[in-house]
Amino acid sequence: MEMKWARIWFAATAVCVFVGVVVYAVLSWQNNMPVIAATGEPFERFGGSPLGRALNVLAFFTVQSNLIVGVTTLLLAINPNRSSTVFKVFRLIGLVGITVTGIVFHVAISGLLELDTWAMVADRLLHFVVPIMAVVGWLAFGPRGLTSARVVKLTVLFPLAYMIFTVIRGPLSSDWYPYTFANVATLGYARVIINGVWIGLLFVALAAAAAWLDKRLPAKRTGSSSPTEVTL
Repeated sequence: MEMKWARIWFAATAVCVFVGVVVYAVLSWQNNMPVIAATGEPFERFGGSPLGRALNVLAFFTVQSNLIVGVTTLLLAINPNRSSTVFKVFRLIGLVGITVTGIVFHVAISGLLELDTWAMVADRLLHFVVPIMAVVGWLAFGPRGLTSARVVKLTVLFPLAYMIFTVIRGPLSSDWYPYTFANVATLGYARVIINGVWIGLLFVALAAAAAWLDKRLPAKRTGSSSPTEVTL
């Protein structure tokens, strides 16, 4: 019975991710992005062609974190008994990334935006519903035992790759950067590198905290009585 509810929860989480990302991409295609309530100015200045604006959505840490959660929860919905190193790393990356997304958005951004109906749908799914479902799903259904010191260390690859991707992509997209902390054009490479180091340290610290908690939570049985180890 627990396996059944785990699969339902994981599948519902994945659906929320993909609906939110699709709505967000369509709004970007239409150039109908959220605006800053105090000034009426667009929150993200995308510019470019409709396709370019839609693809810019994929440059956001929020969207990438959501997509990692969406893919890993979809895989768990299909088969909860996954234990490859690749899956373990991405499962933890998704959990940490979506936690950072939810906290940062609600602390620093949520009160600034003026949202219409569909923008609110995407916003609530990506910044509120998915972070809660991802964390609650991990706490309630696990699966446990997918974390280790090696997995924690490997999670730093995500923020590192994200910063490198953003810094390289910025000049190739008319100096458009999804976040101020990664804007080489205004901050310079030294400041951005320092910001990247801090982000990496935060990511690993949260991953280590999740690994510590994982070892202390009760084991969850999400598969058969004699689970067979499978790869990603």
